[in-house]
Amino acid sequence: MNRPTRRRFLGIVAASSALALAPSLWRRAQAAIAPTRWQGVALGADAELRLYHPDRQAAERLIEQALQELRRLEGVFSLYRDDSALSVLNRQGYLADPPSDLVRLLSESRHYAELTGGLFDPSVQPLWRVYADHFAQPGASAAGPAQADIAAALQRVSYQDIEVDPQRIRLQPGMALTLNGIAQGYITDRVTDLLRHAGLERALVDMGEIRGLDESAGATGWRVGLADPLSPDQILTQVPVSNQALATSGGYGTPFDAEGRYSHLFDPHSGQARPLYRSVSVMASTATAADALSTAFSNMPLDRTAQLVRRLGVQAWMVLPDGQLITQTGDA
Repeated sequence: MNRPTRRRFLGIVAASSALALAPSLWRRAQAAIAPTRWQGVALGADAELRLYHPDRQAAERLIEQALQELRRLEGVFSLYRDDSALSVLNRQGYLADPPSDLVRLLSESRHYAELTGGLFDPSVQPLWRVYADHFAQPGASAAGPAQADIAAALQRVSYQDIEVDPQRIRLQPGMALTLNGIAQGYITDRVTDLLRHAGLERALVDMGEIRGLDESAGATGWRVGLADPLSPDQILTQVPVSNQALATSGGYGTPFDAEGRYSHLFDPHSGQARPLYRSVSVMASTATAADALSTAFSNMPLDRTAQLVRRLGVQAWMVLPDGQLITQTGDA
């Protein structure tokens, strides 16, 4: 079974677990309503929910509803499950009567692919196979897969060749999809929407990407720590999150090779697996957007990311290979 490793496992987990609340905010929140917490796994990555509800039993019921939604969406998007809709699509090359969430997310994926000039592309799964097979071989060359193998895989990488409509999804022969660069954000948004529609005013949702829900008067939000890619157990900087979402892409936690030179953040144009930055974090209004953009920005030069950041009104943090932190804001 094809089981790709979570690309941003250490980046977002270190950020969320190392500093979810600054001490002063934590004391303030505790004095009002103590959070009801759940910790577990979503799409192979650590996940967490913090619900601020005056009735703990009601909060626990909401958590169970959120977990039901998580399990349902894992049955659509997971590459860890042979029976997921996405796995069946990759195996068959087509899917009749696809789940509406898969149709919707593939449509969103096309939007972000076009927005980023193809640097976000859900059809890069053949590249994952080439790199995974190469580095699984004893004595694999540190130079990476042969260029001929990469070129052959690139022939099967094209978001434009994914045919999607509510009745059927079809792939060209040899194609395979991964939604690992956007599905965690999408699930984070769906869980947040579920909680909001249930009347909850305050929650921190981390389904691999983070989103804060703060609809109560005077809400102060959270300060989230971004992990230092050179020392992932350390905090590089802190950013406030309130009614926004934060996603991190960093290949340093899931390299193909022992030296950590090749990651799962592929350039869909060249087929290379050596992103421009040690990590990229993006804050946007939705986790879906933040997730897709952080993936695409990983292989996009700074002048181009700056243009999109301003155009979209988002924020981005890039850690350069030498460890320098670059911050870009939509109002700059």
